[in-house]
Parts: sequence; C-alpha cells; structure tokens
Amino acid sequence: MGESSGRKLMVQVCNAKNLMPKDGQGTASAYAIVDFDGQRRRTNTKSRDLNPQWDETLEFIVHDKDSMALEILEVNLYNDKKTGKRSTFLGKVKLSGSTFVKSGSETVAYYPLEKRSVFSQIKGELGLKVWYVDDPPETENTGEQKAESAPPAEEKPPGNLEGEIKEDEPEKNKPDENKPKEEPTAEKPKEEVPEETASPKQEVSNPSIVQTEKPKQGNERHHEVLKCTDLNVSNGELRSLSSDRSRSAYDLVDPMPFLYVRVVKTKRARLETGSTVYANLSIGTRSVKTKSETESKDWDQVFAFDKEGLNSTSLEVSVWSEVKEGEEKSESCLGTVSFDLQEVPRRVPPDSPLAPQWYTLESETTPGNDVMLAVWIGSQADEAFQEAWLSDSGGLLPETRAKVYLSPKLWYLRLTVIQTQDLKFASETEAKVRNPELCVKAQLGAQVFKTGRTSSGSANPTWNEDLVLVAAEPFQPFLVLIVEDVSNSKTVGHAKVHVATIERRTDDQIELKSRWFNLYSEDESRSYAGRIHVRVCLEGGYHVIDETAHVTSDVRASAKQLTKPPIGLLEVGIRGATNLLPVKTIDGTHGTTDAFVVAKYGPKWVRTRTIMDQFNPRWNEQYTWDVYDPCTVLTIGVFDNGRYKTGEDGKPNRDCRIGKVRVRLSTLETNRVYANSYSLVVLLPGGAKRMGEIEIAVRFSCSSWLSLIQAYASPILPRMHYVRPFGPAQQDILRQTAMRIVTARLARSEPALGQEVVQFMLDSDTHMWGMRRSKANWFRVVRCLSRAATLLGWVDGIRTWVHPPMTLLVHMLLAATVLCPYLVLPTVFLCAFLILLLRFRYRQRVPGNIDVRMSYVDMVSLDELDEEFDGFPTTRPAEVVKMRYDRVRAVAGRAQTLLGDVAAQGERLEALFSWRDPRATGIFAVVCLMMSLLFYAVPFRGLVLVALFYYLRHPRFRDDMPSIPTNFFRRLPSFSDQIM
Repeated sequence: MGESSGRKLMVQVCNAKNLMPKDGQGTASAYAIVDFDGQRRRTNTKSRDLNPQWDETLEFIVHDKDSMALEILEVNLYNDKKTGKRSTFLGKVKLSGSTFVKSGSETVAYYPLEKRSVFSQIKGELGLKVWYVDDPPETENTGEQKAESAPPAEEKPPGNLEGEIKEDEPEKNKPDENKPKEEPTAEKPKEEVPEETASPKQEVSNPSIVQTEKPKQGNERHHEVLKCTDLNVSNGELRSLSSDRSRSAYDLVDPMPFLYVRVVKTKRARLETGSTVYANLSIGTRSVKTKSETESKDWDQVFAFDKEGLNSTSLEVSVWSEVKEGEEKSESCLGTVSFDLQEVPRRVPPDSPLAPQWYTLESETTPGNDVMLAVWIGSQADEAFQEAWLSDSGGLLPETRAKVYLSPKLWYLRLTVIQTQDLKFASETEAKVRNPELCVKAQLGAQVFKTGRTSSGSANPTWNEDLVLVAAEPFQPFLVLIVEDVSNSKTVGHAKVHVATIERRTDDQIELKSRWFNLYSEDESRSYAGRIHVRVCLEGGYHVIDETAHVTSDVRASAKQLTKPPIGLLEVGIRGATNLLPVKTIDGTHGTTDAFVVAKYGPKWVRTRTIMDQFNPRWNEQYTWDVYDPCTVLTIGVFDNGRYKTGEDGKPNRDCRIGKVRVRLSTLETNRVYANSYSLVVLLPGGAKRMGEIEIAVRFSCSSWLSLIQAYASPILPRMHYVRPFGPAQQDILRQTAMRIVTARLARSEPALGQEVVQFMLDSDTHMWGMRRSKANWFRVVRCLSRAATLLGWVDGIRTWVHPPMTLLVHMLLAATVLCPYLVLPTVFLCAFLILLLRFRYRQRVPGNIDVRMSYVDMVSLDELDEEFDGFPTTRPAEVVKMRYDRVRAVAGRAQTLLGDVAAQGERLEALFSWRDPRATGIFAVVCLMMSLLFYAVPFRGLVLVALFYYLRHPRFRDDMPSIPTNFFRRLPSFSDQIM
C-alpha cells in the first residue's frame, strides 16, 4: 500500500482584508501558515500591507480519503518579526474537512479571522479557495517503485519559497516506526516560527479523534475512528455520534414489541415443473403470504407483527406449492412448522442479527421439505424494522412506509443583462420606422423573469438590469435568454447558457467576468440574430428562503464553504396520538383515520409510518437533526393518508390535514426532555375543529455553551442578505418560487410527499389576504400597546393622586433622581434585574404551541373563512365578491383614516419651523427665546424638579380644559386640507 490515498488537497491563499496593524508602525507584514494532517506550508511575507494579496496555491497529501472529513484545515496569520518590531498573531481560520469541495466546484470564500483568546485584538477576513483532486489509480507495483525512487512529498514541497518552514516530514514517513516522532518545529527553520504555531494540533477541537502520535499507512491511520465514507461528517457530528447514545437507544419513545419473522427460502424433495411456492404465516386470525417465487429464487422477506395486537400464542408457517393448469390453479401444502411465542428469543440492538435456520416441515403427504427462517422478538429500533412488512401499516404499501426526504439544495441565480448588439429584425425597414420596444426574458425551467422595456433607435439597446432566479440541484440543463419585441410580441432571437458552466461565488467582492452569447432566430433556419452581453453567476452567499421568515428552520448559506459546524443536536420522539376524529368512511359504513406524522426541520423531512384504522395510534419513532442556529422552529404536522388508495379518476387521493405543532428551539432548555401532549386544531371552511392530541418528546442538546451564546450575537441570515439585500416584493416572489420548486421535487419522490402536505407545512398561503389574519394581527398590536397603556394608566393614577402615599413616594424618588442624576441608569438596570429575577419562577415550563385564541379562529364568521379558503383569482359569484370588496373597503377606510391622523401630527410638528402659520411660528420663536433666557438664569436641576412637581400637582389645582401647549399644537396647520 502506498503512503497516500491518491488524493491531494489544494489550498489557494488569495488575500486578506482590513488586518489589525501589529508592527507598532500602523501596518503589518503578514504571512500565512497552513496546517493540515501534520503537514505545514507557508506563504510569502507581504511587507507593510493591511490588505495583502498572495494568490499562492499550496498542496497537501491526503493520507486517507475516508477520514478526510474528520481533519481540520487551520490557517494562521502572523506579522513577520523581521520586518516589524515583534512577531504577533493576526488571526486564524479553521475549516472542517467536510466543507472541502471537489475540483471544478471551488470558489473564493472570505472567512472572518477568529481570535485565539477572548482578549485578542483581531479583525479582518481571509480569502481562501480550497478543493481536492483525485489522482488516477495506479497499480501496486508502480506505487512501490515510485516510493523507492522518489523522496517523500513533504521533504521538498513544490513551489516552496525562500524562508519557508522546514519540517521533519521525511522522518515521519520513514518505515522505522519505533523511532519517536519529533515535534514539527524541533529543528530550527530558516525563519523563526512564533510560539503560537509550535504545535499545529493543539487547537484541534477534538484531539481525541485526530491521531498525533504518528501517521499510519493508508486506512490504518484512523482505524480507531468511526468510518465515514463520503458522509462529510464533521468533528461536532462525530462527537455527537460517539458520546450520545440516543441515536440508537430510542430513549425518547416507548419500546414497542414486535414479532419478527424472516422467511428466507425453502428446500423441496420433489419438484414439479412450472410450479411456484409461497409461504403463509398465521397467528390466530391473522394471515399473510410471501411473494410467489420459482424454485430457483428465494423469498428473503421480513414480517413484523405488533405483539400487543396478537390474539394467539403460536405462530404457524406453512409452505404451499401452486401449479397453474390453463386458467385454473391448484395448490398443495408442502408442510407446516409451528412456534410457541413464549419460547421466541428476544433481540436488543446492537446484538448481531439472529441467523436463519433450517426447519423441517411436518407433512403427511409430502415429507422431506425444509424451510429456512428466523423468528425473534424485537422493537422498532431493530434494523429489520424499516424493510419489514408491518402489520399495523398495511403491509408493504410504499405509501404507508416511514421515509426520510431531503429538500433540494437551492441557489439564487443572478443574471445581469447589460446590452445587445447587431440585432437582426425580421423587417429592417419596419424596425427603423417603428422604433421597437425590446425586453429580455430569462427562462429556467418554469420560471420566467423579464427586464424592463427599452426603446432605442439603434440595434444596440442597453439595460444593465439584474434578474434573480431560483436554481435547484440537480440544475436545469439550460438558462434560456430571449430577446423579445414587445410592440408586436415577436421574438428577435434566443440564446442558451449551460447552467453547469455558470460561475459560483460566495461574496459580492468577487468580480465576475461578463460573457457574450450569440442570438439565433427561432425559425427553422436558426440564423444569426445578434448577440447579447450578460453577467451570470450562482450566488452561494445567500440562504434561499423557502419558509415564512418568522418560522424558519434553516438559515445556512447555499455555498458549502460558508457552512459552520453544528452547535447542537435536536432529537424528536413522535410517541403517538389520542382521540383522533374520523376523517373518512370505509364503504360508507364507519369512519376511520389512517394517521401519519411529518416533521420538518432544515432541509430534512421525516415521515412516520401510517397506522391504519386507529384513533389512538402509537408510532414511537425517533429522529434527529443537527442544529446550526437555536432561534429556529421545528414543525410537526399530522395527516390522514389518502394516497394509498386511488380515486374514481385513477389518481391517488389527497392527504387530509389533521393539525400542526410548532416548537421554537430557543424556548427549550438544553439537555432536557420535554414530553407533552399538544392539541391538534385544523381550520376548515366550517370553522376551527379540534381533531385530537399528539404526544411528542423533544430534546435539544448542546455540548458548548460558548457556541450557543455566540449564536445570539451573530446575524440571523448570511452576510449577503445585508450587504446586497433583496426588496420585500422581490423576496416574496423568490420565496414563492422556492416553495414551488421544493413542492414539485418532493412530489416526485417515491413514495411522494403530497403537494397538500408540503404547502401545509411551509405555510404557503400566508401572503393571501384574510379578514381573520388581519384581525389577529390587529389584536397582536393592541396587546403590545396595552403594556404601554398600562404604564400610562399607572402614571395617570400617580398624577391624579389616586393613591397619595404612592404619589408622595414618587415625589421623593423624582427629587432624588434630579438631584443625583448619576444614580438614574444604575437604578433602572437594577430594577430591571430584580423584575426579571422575580418573574423567573413564573416562566413558561412547556414549549408553546399554535394558539387558537390568538389566531382568532374561535370568533370568526363562516363568510370570512370562506373568503380565506377561496383561491386566487376568486371563484365566488359576483354578488359575494362585491360584498367582500365593500367590507375590505370599510376596513381599509379605517386604516386610511388612522394613517392620516398619524401623518397630521408629524406635519403639525414640522409646521412649527416652516413658517406656514407665521403667527404660530412667531409665538414659538418668542417662547424659544424666553426659554433660553430662563435656562440660563435658573439651574437645570431646579427647573426640571419644578416642572415635574407641577405635572404631579393635586387635582384641585388643575383645570378640566386642555392645557395651553395642547391647544397651541392642535391649532397648527397640516397638509390634510391639501389632499383631494
């Protein structure tokens, strides 16, 4: 075996920006040291430059492909002590091996420089491009000859610069394993290395995983580490796998006993030509058959029976032979074997699977037949559970099986249409006379976006306009650009851009190159019609929003290079539901419900198995998600399965919604199990209906409090959303587009996750108008303002002397505050701390759910509900639409009046300084002059104290009429009289 896996890691250190000056002269002479897998490389020193540009590519050998995802790439920046007064630390960047991309997908990414300690003064960012290259495989003999003839790669790396750090790589690669490993900096290099870089492995986040004793050959190098072939498992994920047993223990749900039967094959003494055989399993009144196979094939099927639903204590397995003669079939039993369920062994993972055995079939007519099978009692944690025929889920129907789905990876595709040249119109004379209006359409799949119209006398119109589309992996093959003459609705020409060739970028500071594409006519001749100048890229610095902003579950950027390691683990146990209402009827006789649960967090969707015909189903399934941001929301929906049956038109029926639960992770305490029941309420055209309850268990575990607290100080969305944001209208259009793409992709899965399920989970109709939603939001505003109204009521009670002792106490407090102003802020924050401390005991102990009263579904009329469930455009009769339109006008009229009153108050304040009313402004000018003289003559503290005491004077000294300042302000002019 060779010394490497044939893979090389390429690291291009591009540049750094806004470094901290550390040489004592207001600048810095920076160089970078890159460490990976015990190998170290160094760049040149850029003298006296806070924005150095290196553009140097460093090469590293990957010893083991399987464990590359576990490695850490660390880049440290230092100030060169030879050009400055001292050698100091400028910052570092750590990248997990799971973020490395294959050659061809690399792009420049800018990472903020991290501190070495809390007190480090670090700023700036570092631009890196990281990718790996797989060399073609070579024969073992060729590899050995190269190893003997060529020195190790670390002995003299290609492109080493003068002053680069030497390491004892040749010593580490020698076959003498008894020789102890030397430290990388034991031999003094040509250029002294700062103490911070003496041991590159000291700051690895999980030193128990990374082997530091000596590098081993090939796959032996990490034989203690969990194998992660192409799984992109980071160190944080590996720690959670090794230290947290909940992934396999199912500790959030109750164990459900299942009787497992694996029927492998049969061996027959006498064979009949053209016969098929099947096995029949019988437990009391339950009976199920395996698939029919010929003598040369095996069954190898697993059956799982819910043990609590069994009505017998014995299992009988019989093998039958089936012979088809014409259109008639004849069956004969080859024998049976019985098992006492009291004697069946139990298996608990991680025990090894039970090996099948041969059992002799008892038969009086055809003796000598055997069957190979295994019988054991396990739980839902058994490995065979996912592939087994389930007695409570309709057998092997794919629509009733548990499934995990992944949303497609979404990107924003930005197209900048610059200009066109040499356009060839169908009729040149007509184009010159008519002066056509042109626009450019960009089409990607079903998406079509247009630029604005431009009218130009020449054939070279200019737009310089951005179009943003949503692209999903795997990408559509082509982006089609169409130049259209809007005036006569004719196409001038079109061009195709291969999406796979479009450049990807992670930052707006990366300059893109513009490209020219030839336009061709759409007729049969496909003649040259001009060319178009565009700039196109895939934006990896954005997070493509496909959920409502206030219930989002993922905020990561599209580019893999910008993904940070997870900060925690979310575990959800879907235990069961109680008192579900019947949703459909069977043969028109009795109601039934075939319930399943869908949980969504981030791009991962999970779907439990369907429990058939039960109003109190018990799923007891447990799932896990990695958490990257604590301020995200888990969504759980309950549905009735209708897709396992087809309707009269031959198409699958729709799944019916039963209810939904949301859990915000920031309301959960870490490492604590929340096991609660939540009401399931669904809004129907007939009103809100309680459908039952669901019982779930949730645990949010986090290993690092520092990472959790740091997340609260980080921006919610990636950087590009703030440096180059989208407008609200554009963002809403992109969100609707992304939701349609996710819905279409999940609907093409097998089994399909229905469109009605995805839209219900993603709240796809929140942008639609509804009287109920408007009332709910209005009362939310009123509820927030009620806190201020309560405070104003308390102040008014003090002012009117409702409680004289309290008013006197406030007088003394005001006097102390005015005379000792330096005590104001300490007193305010101390009072806030005491209030928060007292309210800690009244905190919410159970995670919140959807509030029916706050959603205003218990006091809404049927007509308002019908309006909310109406599609767009409306399908209701004209008189109903007229009535609803009048109602919307009435509501909008009240909102319009409120906005006018608010605007009038601001215009009156502005009128004080604009001399629109000369007398009022003159009076205000005189008052300002008098107040300035008064403030010069009277001490400020005394004036404030007198003003406050005057405000709190006893009611007997007050007048019932409005005050003079109030009357003066209300008489100021506004622009209301100028509105038509």
